[in-house]
Amino acid sequence: MRPCRLIINGDDFGASEEINEAIILAHRNGILTSTSLMVSGPAFEHAVNLAKENPLLAVGLHVTLVAGSAVLPSSQIPHMATQNGTFPPDPALAALRYFFSLGAREEISKEITAQFKKFSQTGLHFSHVDSHCHMHVNPVVLNAIVKIAEDFRIKRIRVPADDFFAALPFLKSPFAAGYALVFKLLTARMKKMLVGKGFIFPGRVYGNMMTGAMNLEYVLSVLDRLPEGATEIYFHPLLPSCASIQDTGRLQQFRELCILLDSKAQAKIRRLGIIPSTYFDLEKDA
Repeated sequence: MRPCRLIINGDDFGASEEINEAIILAHRNGILTSTSLMVSGPAFEHAVNLAKENPLLAVGLHVTLVAGSAVLPSSQIPHMATQNGTFPPDPALAALRYFFSLGAREEISKEITAQFKKFSQTGLHFSHVDSHCHMHVNPVVLNAIVKIAEDFRIKRIRVPADDFFAALPFLKSPFAAGYALVFKLLTARMKKMLVGKGFIFPGRVYGNMMTGAMNLEYVLSVLDRLPEGATEIYFHPLLPSCASIQDTGRLQQFRELCILLDSKAQAKIRRLGIIPSTYFDLEKDA
């Protein structure tokens, strides 16, 4: 039997100082073991400094090609970014553009390479690769990321294969089943490709089906059903200011921080013998 390893990841490290502080708090006082860095985020340097002060926090690259800013000047990627250097805000529209636009296809590798280089220049140990809004399930983006990751000798990547039935009692959207089916098909392709190229990844990743609705009851139920091997649960924590706590989205992110700090979650992980892990630990069981 393989050990039951659990990676608890905080996405969007570098997007804001409030997110950075939440991730560090959850790592120091809670169950968070890993994070994903947005190298084009407004609080990128703040995040890097915090990561260096917390060397046990594993840091990966959160490739950003939607709802964020580019590393390269917009003049070098005109089919991807606006003149002010931002990507499309809508994941579905961005995915369609990157798949069907020949101009965008040619530019994707340039931007992703720039993001890999900027991460490497921080001096942080490169834990893994994932992407904002899971844009790397798009075959065009995945092909580019895999090639570039191989060039940088990174073989650890997130495959967002969630468990629809684990989330089903908590879901409210009538479109959830269709959404789950699309991701099941895309992640099946991902797994086949990545295994063939010698990449390693957690067998299950929880969080996608519960985006914007993560709650403690769901997380505790997931902990009860973790399979052997490695699993990841990812969160979007935030330590909000008094002025921003009224925002619904920010309030949900604060709830996710509270889950990461909750004593019940910590106690259940200990009681079940779950091993807090990072993507680095996947190589121990490969």
